Amino acid sequence: MPKSKVIITCAITGAVHTPTMSDALPFTQEEIATQAIQAYEAGAAILHLHARRESDGFPSIEPKDFSRFLPRIKQATNAVVNISTGGSLHASITQRLAPATTFSPEMCSLNMGSINFSFHPLANRYQSFKFDWEEEYIRSSDMNIFRNTFADIAEVAKTIGGTEHSVKFEHECYDVGHLYNLRFCMDQGLFKPPVFLQFVLGILGGIGADLDNLIFLKRTADRLFGDNYHWSVLGAGNAQMKLAPVAAQLGGNVRVGLEDSLFLDRGKLAASNADQVLKVRRILEEQGYQIATPDDAREMLGLKGGDQVAF
Repeated sequence: MPKSKVIITCAITGAVHTPTMSDALPFTQEEIATQAIQAYEAGAAILHLHARRESDGFPSIEPKDFSRFLPRIKQATNAVVNISTGGSLHASITQRLAPATTFSPEMCSLNMGSINFSFHPLANRYQSFKFDWEEEYIRSSDMNIFRNTFADIAEVAKTIGGTEHSVKFEHECYDVGHLYNLRFCMDQGLFKPPVFLQFVLGILGGIGADLDNLIFLKRTADRLFGDNYHWSVLGAGNAQMKLAPVAAQLGGNVRVGLEDSLFLDRGKLAASNADQVLKVRRILEEQGYQIATPDDAREMLGLKGGDQVAF
């Protein structure tokens, strides 16, 4: 077994699932803060955070919506806060960077390429919706290109990756080509090793959530980055708990959370983000792995420290 501890990241709410899909999906400031704190207490070292509009749960990239819960999370936990630089399939990269430049977190997600990011099949599962925006938001996603060009990636790296903010990145790789994109960007001096990769499997438009694909991504990363990287696995939907223990066995880390899957077991909705953290923690500990603390994660990933954030 790998000697290093396993980092659990919990993605609290995201920008894909809508309130109709699960009563547990947090979207108010109180719900996001409470569930983030509970996920930390359950064992998550890193909290990956999006914001929502308080009134109806619409995904938000407005700093004011992040400001409603970040200070409370900071006060109540020692968690590494990871703010999304995604969050919208229509906003420019400059707009998507606003929360990160405002709050200067220890980490941010950074998508390493453009893809057809769609979740439109979910609309057919529901007869009615809690809020008027939901159905059109879901159905129209079949027209979306999630833009992350080389120019966009460079803007993120230069804006928040430099000495002013010293943000480290969760490099989200939805397909094998994204690993080569990252290698190119490293060769251009945009990112320094060790880097932290998030293999994203099971999103419509990206690589499928198959074991062969995970092994292929890992082998490709080994060729491209040698020993100068850490990695984690995000399995969307029902792949979440299937791929997590495999990732640990291969020497990686894991990500769970209601952003990635609304379920705890087949046909059973999770009651909270903490439910998923507790389940994956139990699976990992029963296999003999140690769970990384936030300070373990900071040391492993070379983070600046929670005292250097702006919230």
